[in-house]
Amino acid sequence: MSATDSAPLDVLAWVSVHERRVLVVRTRGRDAWYLPGGKREPGESDAQGLAREVMEELGVRLQPGSLRHYCTVEDVSHGLAVTRQVRMQCFTAQAEGAPAPQAEIEALAWLSAAEVTACAPAARQVLARLAADGLID
Repeated sequence: MSATDSAPLDVLAWVSVHERRVLVVRTRGRDAWYLPGGKREPGESDAQGLAREVMEELGVRLQPGSLRHYCTVEDVSHGLAVTRQVRMQCFTAQAEGAPAPQAEIEALAWLSAAEVTACAPAARQVLARLAADGLID
């Protein structure tokens, strides 16, 4: 394993709460829910990378200037051939448009904290925090 392989996967995630539930997505072939987002491309800022990923996955435009850091979590990856640590920087942002599955996204859902076990490990941490902060049921 190279030093690159042992470094945590650095990913960005959008935390969207509506009616006390959080938006999650499931990609084709996966069995767990994830927060929308992904890896930034070379040279992208957090805002640019997250906006691109959310547009690709959900067809939603994040409003410039509305991005706010919510939390950063680290946990084990889910669904990869080799287990790695994931470092997920989570942001809230206002969006234009209604989310709908695009590209590799098979489905989306709005989950409560009671449904946390259906999520990937890092997303579980975020749902627990949202519940502790009184943002989701």
